[in-house]
Amino acid sequence: MNPIYEENVQALDFIEIATDILRGARNELYLNMRFLDVALSSLSFLPDAQIAGTGTDGSVLYFQPDALVTLFRKGRQAVNRQYLHSIVHCLFSHLWNRKERDEEYWNLACDVAAEYVIDGLYVKAVHRPKSGLRRELYRMLENGESLHTERGRSAVVTAERVYRFLCRMHPVQAQFDVWKREFLVDDHRYWAENGPKKSPSPQRQKWDDIRDRMQTELETFSKEASGDMRSLEEQLSAANRKRYDYREFLRKFSVLKEEMQVDMDSFDYIFYNYGMQLYGNMPLIEPLETKELQKVEDFVIVVDTSMSCKGELIRRFLEETYSVLSESEVFFRRIHVHILQCDDRVQEDVLVTSREEMQDYLEHFTVRGFGGTDFRPAFARVQELLRRRCFAKLRGLIYFTDGYGTFPVKKPPYETAFVFMKEDYRDVDVPPWAIKLIIGEEELMTAEEMKMI
Repeated sequence: MNPIYEENVQALDFIEIATDILRGARNELYLNMRFLDVALSSLSFLPDAQIAGTGTDGSVLYFQPDALVTLFRKGRQAVNRQYLHSIVHCLFSHLWNRKERDEEYWNLACDVAAEYVIDGLYVKAVHRPKSGLRRELYRMLENGESLHTERGRSAVVTAERVYRFLCRMHPVQAQFDVWKREFLVDDHRYWAENGPKKSPSPQRQKWDDIRDRMQTELETFSKEASGDMRSLEEQLSAANRKRYDYREFLRKFSVLKEEMQVDMDSFDYIFYNYGMQLYGNMPLIEPLETKELQKVEDFVIVVDTSMSCKGELIRRFLEETYSVLSESEVFFRRIHVHILQCDDRVQEDVLVTSREEMQDYLEHFTVRGFGGTDFRPAFARVQELLRRRCFAKLRGLIYFTDGYGTFPVKKPPYETAFVFMKEDYRDVDVPPWAIKLIIGEEELMTAEEMKMI
């Protein structure tokens, strides 16, 4: 018999065997975790001789037949974990969130986050004892070592969080290689094709929908199993949290008023030019001398300076707020902004009436406080300012905090928003009259800062 023919037949047999192994893994995962039904069936199988083990691009699960058969000899559980590892990457958009991040750090961060989810699933089909190395790294990430975490609570270990941990720790190459060998499961070579694009990826939108459905399934129909899925539930809650543009959110506190300013937006150049051509020096229409603008006039900014807050985050929040307020079409010529520092009492109350004063305040800003957290003193101070008629018309109050405190009982006579800096994205119950905005550290960073980390 022709040896080339025999080799081709053997290769086809291996492909068929490897495909059956993946089908078996998919069926076993489905029987143990039925909420994964849509996710498990969303990847088709395709052999790839160049790939190391398995890998995905969000639509196809590529596999190297020989490597997959070798992995199967270690037991079905190893294949189940490998399959689920790629599913987790897709569910949490690891393929599409690399942006301008360091590729090596991001790949490791995604592998750690995926394995953390799987290690937290107490399901026989995928569960295995965690190694000492894994337990130690998970402990550092959960307790927020080298990161900021709210007192007394563990953080959700997302890929973004692990990435920031790696960037701040800057592990030596030997340590990095140890973690890489421990957590490396699949091949990420096809992720490069899912880099930043102007239009959202259809595959990403598909997986976002699947993730949203999974969270609903776990919260409603799979209550009996959700106790063993805590890590997955937390990750789903974090990933499904709506992302906000803080700058756009802040503009909601502006008001529409007229200013003496030429309104070039409503100016018709055609009639102006026609008049100049017809009469020489007499336009038929001139621009309006007033313009309606969305601007901020009276406002209060309160920053929580309790022990759990970091000074650098407070400063970044104030700088981002200032950058929006100081835009040419946001500030009135006359402004009246009170900036309060408050922990369990008001530590400082600074009045800012101009851009120059705001810039000077930021340059000499010092955090004061570091006590407990109580929101009521700040509202009491604002109420006193209102009683003394210190505001012409108070538009709103933004309270920047990262912890839990005591809220006022009564609704104040102005709009109120609590901005929570929460790396673990857990919900905070605020009064029904208040707006709640939860943002991550990266949402206050500039594009240049994101590139640096």
